[in-house]
Amino acid sequence: MDIDTSSLFTPIVINGHTVKNRLSVAPMTRVTATQDGRATEKMTRYYERFARGRFGAVTTEGIYTDQAFAQGYANQPGMTDEAQANAWKPVVSGIRAHGALAIAQIMHAGAISQGNRFRTTTLGPSAIQPKGEQMGFYHGNGRYAVPTAMTEEQIAEAIAGFAGSAARAIGIAGFDAIEIHGANGYLLDQFLTDYTNHRADRWGGGTENRARLIFETFKAVRAKVGARVPVGVRLSQGKVNDYHHKWADAERDAEIVFGSLADAGADFIHVTEFEAWKPAFAAGGPSLMHLAKRYAPKAVIFANGSLHNIEQAVAALDDGADIIAIARGALANPDLPKRIGAQRTLNDFDPVILGPIANVKESELAM
Repeated sequence: MDIDTSSLFTPIVINGHTVKNRLSVAPMTRVTATQDGRATEKMTRYYERFARGRFGAVTTEGIYTDQAFAQGYANQPGMTDEAQANAWKPVVSGIRAHGALAIAQIMHAGAISQGNRFRTTTLGPSAIQPKGEQMGFYHGNGRYAVPTAMTEEQIAEAIAGFAGSAARAIGIAGFDAIEIHGANGYLLDQFLTDYTNHRADRWGGGTENRARLIFETFKAVRAKVGARVPVGVRLSQGKVNDYHHKWADAERDAEIVFGSLADAGADFIHVTEFEAWKPAFAAGGPSLMHLAKRYAPKAVIFANGSLHNIEQAVAALDDGADIIAIARGALANPDLPKRIGAQRTLNDFDPVILGPIANVKESELAM
């Protein structure tokens, strides 16, 4: 490995919390919780091995936020009550024991929920059937249902669910930071996306209105957890059910979304693209991580997208990224920072890990 990787091992501070290096584990849905949404001993071992492998930060899979419409998958973990929050304590302890920052990602699945023990119907910004089909490796089958358009009361309940779960994640479970999931086609992204949001009220129309739910959710979470807790938002263009989607107004949308999060005081912004270094819009144009840094210069930028290629990871730090968030590469190399530091060869990702169901396998934990 003839690459200078020293830039990957410099510390960085997020709202008073020091991250020891620039390598983070990206959030990945693993459907390994109990049926009633409690984190398990297997999940504790799964997350701890990344921290033991010297990742500077570890972000959880998406954690559902209320006992109504938020849950997206069977065996998804939640943060909706004290029992679920307490179940996360061993996970957090395992992460923090090795000096990694423990970040709870909180999410509402909205219209693309495919496994909710609390409800048999779904909600979204508008009554529009989502594209694509449910994901089999998360226990899904067939087309997504047509959601019911959310009322003002239901929008308020969803925001309150995010805020209450964030408070439990920090105050009970002991997480260091909160990531609000505004990406990948889930509820907040459904409001942002032009073709899934046909509302004519204050939550629809232009980009500022369609992005309003992201900003209002951020403000509510911040009010609950206080100024000293790092709070950030994950954003993407592509979705789990529409991989190649691009924001309708291209860089103007990036300016509105990233700039408004900067104005709201987001401590970090996590952008994800399939290949993070590629132009976000027109050929030859800037990447999404570059635009995030341009319009939110004070926020720490996490970048995710095929950056397990170490040369690409190092280059990303010169293109707007502050922290490299790794998914497939981390599954294949839970000790990836150690391997890079020792100039050892990285294992290739084997998709068998995520099949036929994407739950955590005992064979993984032996790696």
